[in-house]
Amino acid sequence: MLDIERLKSIIEKFEDLTQQLANPDVITDTEKLTKIARERAEMEDLYEAVKKYLSLYDELKSAKEMLENESDDEMKEFLKEEIDSLEEKLSSQEEEVKFHLIGKDPNDEKNVIMEIRAGAGGEEASLFAAELFRMYSRYAERNGWKVEILSTSFSDMGGYKEVIFMVKGRGAYSRLKYESGVHRVQRVPVTESSGRIHTSTATVAVLPEVQDVEVHIDPKDLKIDTYRSSGPGGQHVNVTDSAVRITHIPTGIVVACQEERSQLQNRERAMQILRAKLYELEKRRQEEEIAKQRRQQVGTGERSEKIRTYNFPQGRVTDHRIGKTIYNLEAFLDGEIDEMVDDLVAWDRAEKLKSAM
Repeated sequence: MLDIERLKSIIEKFEDLTQQLANPDVITDTEKLTKIARERAEMEDLYEAVKKYLSLYDELKSAKEMLENESDDEMKEFLKEEIDSLEEKLSSQEEEVKFHLIGKDPNDEKNVIMEIRAGAGGEEASLFAAELFRMYSRYAERNGWKVEILSTSFSDMGGYKEVIFMVKGRGAYSRLKYESGVHRVQRVPVTESSGRIHTSTATVAVLPEVQDVEVHIDPKDLKIDTYRSSGPGGQHVNVTDSAVRITHIPTGIVVACQEERSQLQNRERAMQILRAKLYELEKRRQEEEIAKQRRQQVGTGERSEKIRTYNFPQGRVTDHRIGKTIYNLEAFLDGEIDEMVDDLVAWDRAEKLKSAM
């Protein structure tokens, strides 16, 4: 049973924040108004969960009091059934409240920068990387999110040695953060003449987009180079030095962007990637300091960790973290990955609740 007085204080705090938003002194103070509105928005899901819990608690309390004072056997039986039902609902709602008390990932509503790199397997790995990019692009399309390519490096057969792209849309990180890790494909490559099944890999990194205010970058720490863009050819090949390479001297991180036609645009894109990388670097440092506590994402997210296998001969995709297999590989690669993501979200939620307990 949860602490009822603590839950009531949550209700009071939320209602107080709501009243403050109507205060003329707050309305005229933009900074204060924004702060209170943000705090209230962050509490809203918890408030609704607590409100429902307290309502069920009161119903259960009333039903038990009625049972104590009831003399009619038929009515007693009805009340006992009602109490059993309310206790079950209250137990379920208790888990909901605990989950919201844990707090949501502050990055969940952010846009995402994703990096897909070909791993073991040569050209086949590059072709698989291209298929993963298409899968996430289709998934983004299904969710009404926008995909913007930030950087690409093509293989000889048209696959991707590397592709970095941004997914813009509310909640993108909350759904895509579970994709970080090594993805493995098992199939007969187009380059294989004997028909043997090969195993190739591609790594996926998922980074929340970071705003300027979250990561301070001293311009003195940057080495910026420009060079001529390269690409598949044709009339759009850039003949000016519009591509940009930025080296962050303290960390040695190097990012490059050549997709846009102007040097300024490429520089802005490269800085977006750099900010995300520096943020992720700092986030990892902090996680290591918290006594090796479980990461917020499912799994460690390290690239040496195989998280999923795409088996073409059997038409299945298996996520090794939760032991789930879906036998509809074609649809999965076409962006229908919600079933898997839903189960990963549920598993992650259960693990967080277990840790909190």
